[in-house]
Amino acid sequence: MNPIATDPASEDPQDLPAPACVMSFNASDATGAGGIAGDIATIAAMGAHALPVVATIVMRDTAEVFEQVTLEADAVTEQARGVLEDVTLSAWKVGFLGNAETVGAVAEVLSDYPDVPLVTYLPTLSWMDDEDEAQAYLDALRELVLPQTEVLVGNQKTLTDFLLPEWDAERPPSARELAVAAGEHGASYVLVTGVQLPNNQVDNVLASPQGAITGEKFERFDTSFIGAGETLSAALAALLATGQELHLAVSEALAFLDQSLDAGFRPGMGNVVPDRFFWALPPEDEEGEDGAEDPMAAGLEPTPGKPRSIH
Repeated sequence: MNPIATDPASEDPQDLPAPACVMSFNASDATGAGGIAGDIATIAAMGAHALPVVATIVMRDTAEVFEQVTLEADAVTEQARGVLEDVTLSAWKVGFLGNAETVGAVAEVLSDYPDVPLVTYLPTLSWMDDEDEAQAYLDALRELVLPQTEVLVGNQKTLTDFLLPEWDAERPPSARELAVAAGEHGASYVLVTGVQLPNNQVDNVLASPQGAITGEKFERFDTSFIGAGETLSAALAALLATGQELHLAVSEALAFLDQSLDAGFRPGMGNVVPDRFFWALPPEDEEGEDGAEDPMAAGLEPTPGKPRSIH
Protein backbone atom coordinates (compact mmCIF):
# COMPACT_ATOMS: atom_id res chain seq x y z
CA MET A 1 0.00 0.00 0.00
CA ASN A 2 1.41 3.37 -1.00
CA PRO A 3 1.17 6.07 1.64
CA ILE A 4 -0.83 9.18 0.80
CA ALA A 5 1.56 11.87 -0.38
CA THR A 6 1.70 14.96 1.80
CA ASP A 7 3.58 18.19 1.73
CA PRO A 8 6.11 18.05 4.60
CA ALA A 9 5.87 21.79 5.11
CA SER A 10 2.14 21.54 5.75
CA GLU A 11 2.74 19.15 8.65
CA ASP A 12 4.63 21.68 10.76
CA PRO A 13 2.17 22.94 13.41
CA GLN A 14 4.03 26.24 13.55
CA ASP A 15 3.00 26.93 9.96
CA LEU A 16 -0.71 26.51 10.70
CA PRO A 17 -2.84 29.42 11.93
CA ALA A 18 -3.67 29.15 15.62
CA PRO A 19 -7.34 28.83 16.54
CA ALA A 20 -9.06 31.78 18.18
CA CYS A 21 -8.54 31.73 21.95
CA VAL A 22 -11.44 32.23 24.37
CA MET A 23 -10.89 32.75 28.09
CA SER A 24 -13.69 31.49 30.30
CA PHE A 25 -14.13 32.38 33.96
CA ASN A 26 -16.47 29.79 35.44
CA ALA A 27 -17.10 27.27 38.19
CA SER A 28 -15.60 23.82 38.34
CA ASP A 29 -18.48 21.36 37.83
CA ALA A 30 -17.51 17.71 38.26
CA THR A 31 -20.53 16.48 36.27
CA GLY A 32 -18.93 17.87 33.12
CA ALA A 33 -22.31 19.28 32.12
CA GLY A 34 -21.83 22.95 32.88
CA GLY A 35 -19.29 25.29 34.35
CA ILE A 36 -15.76 25.28 33.07
CA ALA A 37 -16.00 21.71 31.73
CA GLY A 38 -19.01 22.62 29.62
CA ASP A 39 -17.22 25.70 28.31
CA ILE A 40 -14.10 23.75 27.35
CA ALA A 41 -16.11 21.14 25.46
CA THR A 42 -18.23 23.72 23.65
CA ILE A 43 -15.38 26.03 22.71
CA ALA A 44 -13.39 23.08 21.38
CA ALA A 45 -16.40 21.80 19.45
CA MET A 46 -16.71 25.20 17.79
CA GLY A 47 -13.09 25.02 16.62
CA ALA A 48 -11.62 27.53 19.08
CA HIS A 49 -9.15 27.05 21.93
CA ALA A 50 -10.36 27.36 25.52
CA LEU A 51 -8.39 29.18 28.19
CA PRO A 52 -10.24 27.95 31.31
CA VAL A 53 -10.01 29.85 34.60
CA VAL A 54 -11.62 28.18 37.62
CA ALA A 55 -13.43 30.80 39.70
CA THR A 56 -15.12 28.58 42.30
CA ILE A 57 -15.86 24.91 42.92
CA VAL A 58 -19.48 23.76 42.78
CA MET A 59 -20.51 20.52 44.50
CA ARG A 60 -23.37 18.99 42.57
CA ASP A 61 -24.73 16.00 40.70
CA THR A 62 -26.76 16.01 37.51
CA ALA A 63 -29.94 16.82 39.44
CA GLU A 64 -29.03 19.62 41.86
CA VAL A 65 -26.36 21.85 43.37
CA PHE A 66 -25.40 21.11 46.97
CA GLU A 67 -22.88 23.83 47.83
CA GLN A 68 -19.79 25.63 46.61
CA VAL A 69 -16.24 26.11 47.81
CA THR A 70 -15.01 29.55 46.85
CA LEU A 71 -11.44 30.37 45.92
CA GLU A 72 -9.40 33.38 46.93
CA ALA A 73 -9.92 36.15 44.38
CA ASP A 74 -6.16 36.43 43.84
CA ALA A 75 -5.99 32.74 42.95
CA VAL A 76 -8.55 33.35 40.22
CA THR A 77 -6.96 36.43 38.71
CA GLU A 78 -3.45 34.99 38.81
CA GLN A 79 -4.63 32.06 36.69
CA ALA A 80 -5.87 34.54 34.11
CA ARG A 81 -3.02 37.04 34.12
CA GLY A 82 -0.37 34.37 33.69
CA VAL A 83 -2.03 33.24 30.46
CA LEU A 84 -2.92 36.72 29.25
CA GLU A 85 0.73 37.76 29.36
CA ASP A 86 1.48 34.95 26.92
CA VAL A 87 -1.56 34.27 24.70
CA THR A 88 -3.48 36.57 22.36
CA LEU A 89 -7.12 36.64 23.41
CA SER A 90 -10.06 36.87 21.00
CA ALA A 91 -13.09 36.68 23.34
CA TRP A 92 -14.18 36.26 26.96
CA LYS A 93 -16.94 34.29 28.58
CA VAL A 94 -18.02 34.89 32.17
CA GLY A 95 -20.13 32.28 33.93
CA PHE A 96 -20.63 31.76 37.67
CA LEU A 97 -17.85 33.40 39.67
CA GLY A 98 -18.76 32.36 43.21
CA ASN A 99 -18.96 35.57 45.23
CA ALA A 100 -18.91 39.35 44.98
CA GLU A 101 -15.22 39.62 45.78
CA THR A 102 -14.28 37.42 42.84
CA VAL A 103 -16.66 39.33 40.58
CA GLY A 104 -14.76 42.51 41.42
CA ALA A 105 -11.38 40.91 40.81
CA VAL A 106 -12.44 39.42 37.47
CA ALA A 107 -14.00 42.72 36.39
CA GLU A 108 -10.64 44.40 36.97
CA VAL A 109 -8.96 41.89 34.65
CA LEU A 110 -11.64 42.39 32.00
CA SER A 111 -11.19 46.15 32.12
CA ASP A 112 -7.59 45.82 30.94
CA TYR A 113 -8.83 44.45 27.59
CA PRO A 114 -11.79 46.66 26.62
CA ASP A 115 -11.71 45.71 22.93
CA VAL A 116 -12.16 41.97 23.53
CA PRO A 117 -15.85 40.95 23.22
CA LEU A 118 -17.39 39.62 26.44
CA VAL A 119 -20.30 37.18 26.68
CA THR A 120 -21.75 37.01 30.19
CA TYR A 121 -24.00 34.11 31.16
CA LEU A 122 -26.34 34.41 34.13
CA PRO A 123 -27.37 31.01 35.54
CA THR A 124 -30.08 30.59 38.13
CA LEU A 125 -28.80 31.06 41.67
CA SER A 126 -31.88 29.66 43.41
CA TRP A 127 -29.70 26.99 45.03
CA MET A 128 -27.79 29.58 47.09
CA ASP A 129 -29.10 29.41 50.67
CA ASP A 130 -27.64 32.74 51.78
CA GLU A 131 -29.89 35.36 50.17
CA ASP A 132 -27.62 38.23 51.21
CA GLU A 133 -24.63 36.53 49.57
CA ALA A 134 -26.62 35.90 46.40
CA GLN A 135 -27.82 39.50 46.28
CA ALA A 136 -24.31 40.85 46.83
CA TYR A 137 -23.11 38.67 43.97
CA LEU A 138 -25.81 39.93 41.61
CA ASP A 139 -25.22 43.55 42.62
CA ALA A 140 -21.50 43.21 41.88
CA LEU A 141 -22.19 41.54 38.55
CA ARG A 142 -24.63 44.30 37.61
CA GLU A 143 -22.31 47.13 38.59
CA LEU A 144 -18.93 45.77 37.49
CA VAL A 145 -19.38 43.20 34.72
CA LEU A 146 -22.45 44.37 32.82
CA PRO A 147 -20.80 47.66 31.77
CA GLN A 148 -18.17 45.58 29.96
CA THR A 149 -20.58 43.02 28.48
CA GLU A 150 -21.39 42.82 24.79
CA VAL A 151 -24.02 40.08 25.15
CA LEU A 152 -25.81 39.05 28.35
CA VAL A 153 -27.24 35.55 28.01
CA GLY A 154 -29.89 34.03 30.25
CA ASN A 155 -33.31 32.51 30.66
CA GLN A 156 -36.21 34.97 30.49
CA LYS A 157 -37.21 34.37 34.12
CA THR A 158 -33.63 34.65 35.43
CA LEU A 159 -32.96 37.84 33.47
CA THR A 160 -36.26 39.34 34.63
CA ASP A 161 -35.40 38.74 38.28
CA PHE A 162 -31.93 40.20 37.71
CA LEU A 163 -32.73 43.22 35.55
CA LEU A 164 -36.34 44.05 36.44
CA PRO A 165 -36.90 42.77 40.00
CA GLU A 166 -39.90 45.09 40.46
CA TRP A 167 -41.69 43.83 37.35
CA ASP A 168 -45.32 43.20 38.31
CA ALA A 169 -47.17 43.06 34.99
CA GLU A 170 -49.20 39.95 34.21
CA ARG A 171 -47.08 39.28 31.14
CA PRO A 172 -43.32 38.69 31.26
CA PRO A 173 -41.09 41.47 29.87
CA SER A 174 -40.16 41.30 26.21
CA ALA A 175 -36.61 40.78 25.03
CA ARG A 176 -36.46 44.47 24.11
CA GLU A 177 -37.59 45.53 27.60
CA LEU A 178 -34.90 43.32 29.11
CA ALA A 179 -32.36 44.83 26.70
CA VAL A 180 -33.36 48.33 27.77
CA ALA A 181 -32.82 47.38 31.41
CA ALA A 182 -29.48 45.74 30.62
CA GLY A 183 -28.47 48.78 28.57
CA GLU A 184 -28.99 51.01 31.58
CA HIS A 185 -26.15 49.08 33.20
CA GLY A 186 -23.94 49.18 30.11
CA ALA A 187 -24.61 45.85 28.37
CA SER A 188 -25.04 46.18 24.62
CA TYR A 189 -27.33 43.21 23.91
CA VAL A 190 -29.29 40.46 25.62
CA LEU A 191 -29.86 36.95 24.33
CA VAL A 192 -33.05 35.84 26.05
CA THR A 193 -33.80 32.12 26.09
CA GLY A 194 -36.83 30.08 27.06
CA VAL A 195 -39.51 32.55 25.93
CA GLN A 196 -42.69 30.47 26.05
CA LEU A 197 -44.79 30.40 22.88
CA PRO A 198 -47.99 28.62 21.88
CA ASN A 199 -47.90 25.35 19.94
CA ASN A 200 -45.28 23.76 22.21
CA GLN A 201 -42.47 26.09 21.15
CA VAL A 202 -39.95 28.33 22.89
CA ASP A 203 -38.29 31.40 21.42
CA ASN A 204 -34.73 32.61 21.86
CA VAL A 205 -34.25 36.28 21.00
CA LEU A 206 -31.25 38.55 20.57
CA ALA A 207 -32.28 42.13 21.31
CA SER A 208 -30.84 45.59 21.78
CA PRO A 209 -32.62 48.52 23.44
CA GLN A 210 -33.89 49.41 19.97
CA GLY A 211 -35.65 46.08 19.47
CA ALA A 212 -35.33 42.41 18.57
CA ILE A 213 -32.56 41.59 16.10
CA THR A 214 -32.69 37.87 15.45
CA GLY A 215 -33.74 34.63 17.09
CA GLU A 216 -34.70 31.02 16.66
CA LYS A 217 -37.77 29.08 17.73
CA PHE A 218 -37.27 25.58 19.14
CA GLU A 219 -39.71 22.80 19.76
CA ARG A 220 -40.09 22.45 23.51
CA PHE A 221 -38.26 19.41 24.87
CA ASP A 222 -40.16 17.22 27.34
CA THR A 223 -37.11 16.87 29.55
CA SER A 224 -34.82 18.92 31.76
CA PHE A 225 -31.28 19.78 30.76
CA ILE A 226 -28.18 20.79 32.64
CA GLY A 227 -25.62 22.94 30.85
CA ALA A 228 -27.79 24.33 28.05
CA GLY A 229 -27.12 27.98 28.87
CA GLU A 230 -23.42 27.30 29.30
CA THR A 231 -23.37 25.66 25.88
CA LEU A 232 -25.11 28.55 24.15
CA SER A 233 -23.00 31.28 25.75
CA ALA A 234 -19.70 29.48 25.20
CA ALA A 235 -20.59 28.74 21.57
CA LEU A 236 -21.44 32.41 21.04
CA ALA A 237 -18.15 33.53 22.59
CA ALA A 238 -16.22 31.12 20.36
CA LEU A 239 -17.95 32.41 17.25
CA LEU A 240 -17.41 36.06 18.18
CA ALA A 241 -13.76 35.20 18.71
CA THR A 242 -13.48 34.38 15.01
CA GLY A 243 -14.79 37.83 14.09
CA GLN A 244 -18.21 36.64 12.97
CA GLU A 245 -20.95 39.27 12.96
CA LEU A 246 -23.16 39.13 16.03
CA HIS A 247 -26.48 38.21 14.40
CA LEU A 248 -24.85 35.41 12.42
CA ALA A 249 -22.96 34.17 15.48
CA VAL A 250 -26.18 34.04 17.50
CA SER A 251 -28.01 32.09 14.79
CA GLU A 252 -25.18 29.58 14.54
CA ALA A 253 -24.80 29.25 18.31
CA LEU A 254 -28.54 28.58 18.65
CA ALA A 255 -28.41 25.97 15.89
CA PHE A 256 -25.47 24.32 17.64
CA LEU A 257 -27.36 24.31 20.94
CA ASP A 258 -30.46 22.80 19.34
CA GLN A 259 -28.47 19.93 17.86
CA SER A 260 -26.54 19.42 21.12
CA LEU A 261 -29.79 19.13 23.06
CA ASP A 262 -31.34 16.85 20.46
CA ALA A 263 -28.35 14.50 20.86
CA GLY A 264 -28.26 14.89 24.64
CA PHE A 265 -27.66 11.99 26.99
CA ARG A 266 -28.37 11.14 30.62
CA PRO A 267 -25.12 10.04 32.34
CA GLY A 268 -26.70 9.69 35.77
CA MET A 269 -30.09 9.75 37.47
CA GLY A 270 -30.65 13.48 37.02
CA ASN A 271 -30.92 15.81 34.06
CA VAL A 272 -29.87 15.38 30.45
CA VAL A 273 -26.47 16.71 29.34
CA PRO A 274 -26.02 18.34 25.90
CA ASP A 275 -23.79 16.37 23.55
CA ARG A 276 -21.47 19.06 22.19
CA PHE A 277 -19.74 16.53 19.95
CA PHE A 278 -22.88 15.28 18.21
CA TRP A 279 -21.18 16.01 14.89
CA ALA A 280 -18.33 13.57 15.61
CA LEU A 281 -20.56 10.49 15.38
CA PRO A 282 -21.92 9.08 12.10
CA PRO A 283 -25.69 9.16 11.62
CA GLU A 284 -27.41 6.11 13.08
CA ASP A 285 -28.39 4.80 9.65
CA GLU A 286 -24.71 4.76 8.67
CA GLU A 287 -23.55 2.74 11.67
CA GLY A 288 -22.98 -0.95 10.98
CA GLU A 289 -24.75 -1.03 7.63
CA ASP A 290 -24.78 -4.50 6.12
CA GLY A 291 -22.66 -4.77 3.05
CA ALA A 292 -20.55 -1.76 3.87
CA GLU A 293 -17.09 -2.39 2.51
CA ASP A 294 -14.06 -1.92 4.75
CA PRO A 295 -11.53 -0.08 2.54
CA MET A 296 -8.59 -1.36 4.59
CA ALA A 297 -9.74 -4.97 4.30
CA ALA A 298 -10.20 -4.53 0.56
CA GLY A 299 -6.66 -3.19 0.16
CA LEU A 300 -7.89 0.26 -0.88
CA GLU A 301 -6.46 3.63 0.03
CA PRO A 302 -8.48 5.25 2.83
CA THR A 303 -10.31 8.35 1.68
CA PRO A 304 -9.69 11.32 3.97
CA GLY A 305 -12.90 12.38 5.69
CA LYS A 306 -14.41 15.72 4.88
CA PRO A 307 -13.35 18.19 7.58
CA ARG A 308 -16.14 19.46 9.77
CA SER A 309 -17.06 23.09 9.27
CA ILE A 310 -18.88 24.87 12.06
CA HIS A 311 -17.97 28.42 11.05
